[in-house]
Amino acid sequence: MDHFPIFLATRGQRIVLSGGGEAALAKLRLLLKTSARLIVFAPTPDPQIESWAAEGRLTLHRRPMDAGDALCAKLFYAADEDAQEDARTAAIAKACGALVNVVDNLHDSQFITPAIVDRDPVTIAIGTEGAAPVLARAIKADLEERLPTTLGALARIGKGFRKLADALPMGRPRRDFWRDYYFTSGPRAIAEGPEAVRPALDTLLNDHLSRSARPGHIAFVGGGPGDPELLTLKARRALDEADVVIYDRLISPEILELARREALMIDVGKEGFGPSVTQDSINALLVEHAQSGAQVVRLKSGDATVFGRLDEEIDAVDAHGITWHIVPGITAASAAVAGIGQSLTKRDRNTSVRFLTGHDMKGFADHDWAALARPNEVAAIYMGKKSARFVQGRLLMHGAERNTPVTVIENASRPDQRVLSTTLSALPQDLADAQMTGPALTFYGLAPRAAAQAATQTPLEEMA
Repeated sequence: MDHFPIFLATRGQRIVLSGGGEAALAKLRLLLKTSARLIVFAPTPDPQIESWAAEGRLTLHRRPMDAGDALCAKLFYAADEDAQEDARTAAIAKACGALVNVVDNLHDSQFITPAIVDRDPVTIAIGTEGAAPVLARAIKADLEERLPTTLGALARIGKGFRKLADALPMGRPRRDFWRDYYFTSGPRAIAEGPEAVRPALDTLLNDHLSRSARPGHIAFVGGGPGDPELLTLKARRALDEADVVIYDRLISPEILELARREALMIDVGKEGFGPSVTQDSINALLVEHAQSGAQVVRLKSGDATVFGRLDEEIDAVDAHGITWHIVPGITAASAAVAGIGQSLTKRDRNTSVRFLTGHDMKGFADHDWAALARPNEVAAIYMGKKSARFVQGRLLMHGAERNTPVTVIENASRPDQRVLSTTLSALPQDLADAQMTGPALTFYGLAPRAAAQAATQTPLEEMA
């Protein structure tokens, strides 16, 4: 992020613009929405600028900008549409201490003006750092259609009610009140007319003041394989409502970004054969935060019900009478097999598939290897990189064909996904040569389809 978005306080502040043509008009139409003191320098201003000056909406100086003209200005726009003049006025403004924007010149600008969706006092700014203005406009148009024109009126009325709403306890009680207002009672009331909104707010506040505190609750949420677009709608809602998010190591940063900014984020990542937060510690955290009244999301990678020690955590919270529910997610096997253009089951090939975990060597030793070694069997092996040689040995010992296809998929569904296509006999060596460092899933008995392999596979010589 080369440009950090902020909202600048403009009431009573000077904003200076040099220019009187189309570029100046475009900026002024936006700036006139603010409460700033606008000063324009233009020897030959557009008639519209002269009209705004006559109405007292801005101060117009019919001359070129001179040294000192931008003193005490917060922002300056160079909009003369002439490179030499823009450079001259920008230098004057910088010397005066103003932040400078040179219209249509990202390189020489100290800030940029985003596309804006205006539902005053609700403002949405959209920026692409100059890379895709067309995309910013498309997003703006989409949001304009989605956001009702009454949103601004609801926000203005709600703003005037904030001090009364402070009678509610801090935290979730207030958030629940405002959620009810903006998404339920407020829109319903304003549909009857603006005068109906304030009585609806009074009724809503009395209702919330009489409510008992909401008890703590835990949502066991499957975060999917890493691609935020594969997160379920129900999981998104749970993250949006969470006071506390207790998450695994494999949860992608893009998914963590979807949690509320105010939520307490707790990393309890476990690494196979490496440092780990103990399960007892995780159980204790769940109980502690839920008993404090928090809405807790226990965010697990993939699907929470697959190799996620879900039962142990449910037993721990059940022992303390804490309520919970499960939000299923897309397990890594489903995402990974889609990435190689295959299906887990296929008529005349296999009617069942085994899900194994390579993290539990004891469980591996007890597995029915003879059944898996039969022709056309398929297995998805989670966390199996370090156990590859053990798996190979067990299968060959029980008669598996040495040329049985094996596919290893690293970072399934993510932009850095890699696919290694090999055979059972070559698996340990090829895996070592590939130097995969991310989470990987091994498919025994499946090879990528040709088209999918061409799209996703990185040659081994590039992996080394």
